Amino acid sequence: MKSIKELEEIRQRTLNNINLRKDRENGTRIVVGMATCGISAGARPVLMELVEEVKKRSLQDVTVSQTGCIGLCQYEPIVEVFKPGEEKCTYVHMTPEKARRVVAEHIVNNQPVHEYLIGNVKS
Repeated sequence: MKSIKELEEIRQRTLNNINLRKDRENGTRIVVGMATCGISAGARPVLMELVEEVKKRSLQDVTVSQTGCIGLCQYEPIVEVFKPGEEKCTYVHMTPEKARRVVAEHIVNNQPVHEYLIGNVKS
């Protein structure tokens, strides 16, 4: 049984996470396309690796979520990164290894991995 104080702390953490998802201005969002095309191209291992990397690095104000079809099936798996005050970055043809690099370089060190971005790869 949890104490009232512990339950209130859990409630507050959950509300903070929900608000982070709603408000792009207060945190980094990593979104993985998980429609049928993304899943069949290997998006699930990419999503799991992103979640694990964020957790392993104890990154605050970073959420990893999933969405439906992004509309660029030939580029799947697709990962979009939304950072406050910056343009969205769309990473394509992602793998778990590439996901680890995106977290290390883009999320942690603010250096997008240009060779994985949609404008720099061939379909």
